[in-house]
Amino acid sequence: MANNSEYFKMIPKVDVLLEDEKVIEFVRIYGRQIVVDVVRECIDDIRMFVKQAKSESEVYDKIENLVFDIESTLCKKTSLSVKKVINGTGTILHTNLGRAPLSQKHLDKVNNIMAGYTNLEYDLEKGKRGLRYSHIEDKIKYLTGAESAIVVNNNAAAVMLVLSTLAKNKEAITSRGELVEIGGSFRVPDVMEASGTKLVDVGTTNKTHIDDYENAITDDTALFLKVHTSNYKIVGFTESVSLNDMCKMGSQYNIPVYHDLGSGVLIDLAKYGLEHEPTVQDSVKAGVDVISFSGDKLLGGPQAGIIVGKNSYIEKIKNNPMTRALRVDKFTIAMLDAVLTEYLNKENVVNNIPILKNLTLNKDDIYKKANTLLEVLGDTNVELRILETQSQAGGGSMPLLEIPSYAIGIKSKVLTPHDIEIKFREFETPIIGRISHDVFLLDLRTIEKEDFEMIKEAITCL
Repeated sequence: MANNSEYFKMIPKVDVLLEDEKVIEFVRIYGRQIVVDVVRECIDDIRMFVKQAKSESEVYDKIENLVFDIESTLCKKTSLSVKKVINGTGTILHTNLGRAPLSQKHLDKVNNIMAGYTNLEYDLEKGKRGLRYSHIEDKIKYLTGAESAIVVNNNAAAVMLVLSTLAKNKEAITSRGELVEIGGSFRVPDVMEASGTKLVDVGTTNKTHIDDYENAITDDTALFLKVHTSNYKIVGFTESVSLNDMCKMGSQYNIPVYHDLGSGVLIDLAKYGLEHEPTVQDSVKAGVDVISFSGDKLLGGPQAGIIVGKNSYIEKIKNNPMTRALRVDKFTIAMLDAVLTEYLNKENVVNNIPILKNLTLNKDDIYKKANTLLEVLGDTNVELRILETQSQAGGGSMPLLEIPSYAIGIKSKVLTPHDIEIKFREFETPIIGRISHDVFLLDLRTIEKEDFEMIKEAITCL
């Protein structure tokens, strides 16, 4: 190979590249400044490449493809980073993939509203300023049986707000077995500390009795906190205090009970053959003073932290200055309104909320869907098989739940399962699956039929 310095002379200068017909077109499409920046970036990349190049052909190819690299870089920099992915993992509430998917029907309704101005904080009947929460509060109250409600941007914010309002500079008593950690190293003790609340943990990891709470009460006790351990289970030699008994204790000592319910399910999933998950209505009926839960988990809506409970406590929370900082925007309000409206029709709600539909899908229907996908795929250069597998709820909900399902197993004579995983993940519409027993799997429980053609296109590219 010739002296590398000779190749530096072959690299076009910025001004020369900007006169190239294709680059001129890039300027028209993307704007001059970003094109100039990308041209310089790509030239710098070539310079670094030339310094390390081992053959003349490598250098010629790199310089020959410079305009193509400029175009690819521009496309990458100007495209949306957040994009649609196909979830073939079988994890229904996949936190990394955005948790609860939203239905196209709801998105169409909300997009029509979001395209212009809205009555977010305008009372159309009175012709004056209104409250953003008025659009959803009555529905939340109706569906849960609670006296009052408010919504903030997620359940972590809800926990912070409730503790700050009801127990700041005071003590909150909770069971040691309920000091949970959720995704991102978010821990209940840390949130309590950040809210200005002093944690008093009682009992042991596996057993907490009611007298553990009573013996910890002091003049500074402001709250009994019960946390639903939605992302793990302690089994075996265990005991915990029921919500009913905790509420009786709260009434006896005039100390409010707060239930961090997390998952936020509004229907009895046991009716659909799944394990029972405590509902928000269960907590309200037990007499809990304040309850909070997520909007984008088992509720099946947008990210939100929904706080319900007795009016006297919710009013205090509404008046906390932090509430404005944690409030939700017009999109969340509108989408939550659309999702909550579906719950008014209890007979059809599982078919109209994607997350509930995926949870309750019949195994036989999934098998039919897998066969349909095979028919769509037709002849391929890879081996395809229908395999039995297990789906899971995910999203920190129902950790022991394994739901029978079917997946398409993909094997190749030239590609490893890891290679297939990478190619699918780097596809224009990323397809996310999982590897099990040296086979790349696409679980049909979390794949929609309208995605079949994209899967076919991805497989033809293997």
